Amino acid sequence: MIDTLDDLDVEGTTVGVRVDVNSPIDDESLADDARLRAHVDTLSELLERGGRVAVLAHQGRPGGNDFVSLAPHADRLSVLLDRPVEYVDATFTDAAREAVRSLDNGECVVLENTRFYSEEYMEFDPERAARTHLVEGLAPVLDAYVNDAFAAAHRSQPSLVGFPTVLPGYAGRVMESELDVLGSIEATPEPRVYVIGGAKVPDSIDVAWSVLEKGLADHVLTAGVVGNVFLIADEVDLGDSSSDFIYNQGYWDEIDRAQDLLDAYGDRIALPRDVAVERDGDRHEIAVNALPPRDGEAAMDIGHSTLAYYERILEDAGTVILNGPAGVFEDETFETGTKELYGAATSVPMSIVGGGDTASALRQLGVEGFSHVSTGGGAALRMLTAEPLPAVTALENGPRAND
Repeated sequence: MIDTLDDLDVEGTTVGVRVDVNSPIDDESLADDARLRAHVDTLSELLERGGRVAVLAHQGRPGGNDFVSLAPHADRLSVLLDRPVEYVDATFTDAAREAVRSLDNGECVVLENTRFYSEEYMEFDPERAARTHLVEGLAPVLDAYVNDAFAAAHRSQPSLVGFPTVLPGYAGRVMESELDVLGSIEATPEPRVYVIGGAKVPDSIDVAWSVLEKGLADHVLTAGVVGNVFLIADEVDLGDSSSDFIYNQGYWDEIDRAQDLLDAYGDRIALPRDVAVERDGDRHEIAVNALPPRDGEAAMDIGHSTLAYYERILEDAGTVILNGPAGVFEDETFETGTKELYGAATSVPMSIVGGGDTASALRQLGVEGFSHVSTGGGAALRMLTAEPLPAVTALENGPRAND
């Protein structure tokens, strides 16, 4: 059982709040604040109830252009929360501890990017994570820990599993909502349809194996690069351009895994019936039995025949779970598959969208009306296959305030 903000006596309590505000960066400025907006309810509630809030978060990965400080995030949170939000360029040093100690009721400080410290980019079991410099340095000035970073909950890093091992831990409102919806996937209405697309082929095949083996999926619809891999596994000649892309991404072995899936569960796996390529500057659709395409042409989207086929399956569905776009939706020429397939999914009684690229596609295409859009990518995938999340397990097993 996980405690939530309803169980936390907030007033006068110094709370470390782990959020996931990992955002697109343009010249060290925020290019999209969607992930910050997701945490406004949790942070506002804690501040309005008189909490003293220290925000913990990461941004980017070492060596990346988006590996920057959290100063712009603090500035944006000041606007979103409509109150001053301080920033300190430290996470667990004397400067960080002093900034946290100096907080009054209803005040907030954003601590520096947790990944600026090497331990945070490593994964530990909770007991070892609790002995890292980050946790040992900061925990003494905190009374409680709130995890609202569902999107990072599949990681076992110090800021996610170390703090709730030594402090009373609580789920924030984002985490609570995600667990309520995704944690009961087995109880959603049937038939249950999973749509797997995008370019993260190994993860998608893992999902397909898991949901089919566990009987969670009545149908799995394939699209995007994932769909292309399944087509090749089904001995469809997609041409050199699509095949070379799959090979260059290191996904060639995934074709064998897709073939094994088709052998075991082929009656429940739907493959594209046509694909869209660029020909003479325009969208051109080719039936699978008319492939391969011309030299230089790659499968960039599913075609209208596939859409009609998939929409017929969705008409009878009780639940649809979507993860990954159906094509190169960033190009207006090839947004059709993603836009129309997701649009059809909104008519299903229970429609759940995984995070990451899928949520980004929805925002860009303006598709709305889903039962739930997750803030997480990898974390959502694990929950949708009924797999445990390390950060959630740490909250479940940690100390309670009244222990």
